[in-house]
Amino acid sequence: MTDFQRYETLGLDGSWISLEKGDAKGGCFCTPKGARVIGWEDGVHYCFIRGYGETVFAVNPESCTEEYVYPLAANFRDFLRLLLSCGTAAAIEQIVWWTEAQFQSFLAEDETPPERTAVLEQIRQAFRLEPMEEPYQYVRALQAGFDRSKLRYTDEFYQVTGRARPDGRYAEGPAFEFPPVTFTLPHRDEEAGK
Repeated sequence: MTDFQRYETLGLDGSWISLEKGDAKGGCFCTPKGARVIGWEDGVHYCFIRGYGETVFAVNPESCTEEYVYPLAANFRDFLRLLLSCGTAAAIEQIVWWTEAQFQSFLAEDETPPERTAVLEQIRQAFRLEPMEEPYQYVRALQAGFDRSKLRYTDEFYQVTGRARPDGRYAEGPAFEFPPVTFTLPHRDEEAGK
């Protein structure tokens, strides 16, 4: 049994830690092929991706960086340790674009409801884990050395982003096509004659 399968057997309410149940395939334009989603918070989802072993990724369709997919933990056990340090997957996910000071400020100001504390304590006890000592540095180091060359996307991704496919070709046609909009503004002479 994998660590993720063991986590699932706990029957926890993952919404308290930003890991709500949802569509396991993702379904967003930026969800990579081969993704197996393990939790959601709004449109952001967390997943394993075929070809990357047990690495846990964030997929953010409204990313604040140039990339929509980035690693958070080398394996699910490390991801759980990060959760114990940060409280939610959302806090871990935002490391990609936060400075360390912003990250520390968020953790200091984040109120921890008792339900979240209970979920985290169940994880800690079930896996006999301690919180990650330097979560910000861990995630940044993992992201700095990440090789995204094996990530594959659907045609929709290349159409929406306008990026070249791995073979160098670009999507045919515009990503979005809107009908023309015509504005009619009265001249000042017309307004004065009213």
